[in-house]
Amino acid sequence: MEQTLKRALRHFFGWFFIILGIIGLFLPFLQGILFIVIGVGILTPEIPLFHKITVRLEARYPEIFKRAHRLKQRFVAFCKGG
Repeated sequence: MEQTLKRALRHFFGWFFIILGIIGLFLPFLQGILFIVIGVGILTPEIPLFHKITVRLEARYPEIFKRAHRLKQRFVAFCKGG
């Protein structure tokens, strides 16, 4: 049950950010690309196409992904309170 809820929330927030990003491409005050990247990042474990794209980008730009991984680790540690 908990896995189903996590998967549903991941889909909801991932697609929400992607839609917000698409809207942001046309509105000057929203950062469309940023929201699309966040949405794709959330959906990467769930959507095979996004996973394939992420793997290719990671192979092409490894330094950026190393920084992103460190940032994610810091965020998780911050959320856990330590």
